[in-house]
Amino acid sequence: MANIKQQIKRNRTNEKSRQRNASFKSQVRTAIKKVKVAVQAGDKEAANKALPNAISLIDKSVDKGVQHKNTAARQKSSLTTLVNSLS
Repeated sequence: MANIKQQIKRNRTNEKSRQRNASFKSQVRTAIKKVKVAVQAGDKEAANKALPNAISLIDKSVDKGVQHKNTAARQKSSLTTLVNSLS
């Protein structure tokens, strides 16, 4: 446990941002999962609806610093490839 006042404050802010990041990561993973489920079901319409939402959340995660930009690019690419494989 920290004795230094500034470190105690940093621990509080780190915990807040950790929880915020965990919540946002969960939203991104759920959006990705919705796209994958729609593709597995063969539902092209649902997949095309879920893809822009997932891509938007992935981009926001990069802006917020939750994810690295290359990770986001890889995820967007693989999701787009999955959805395009339905046609």
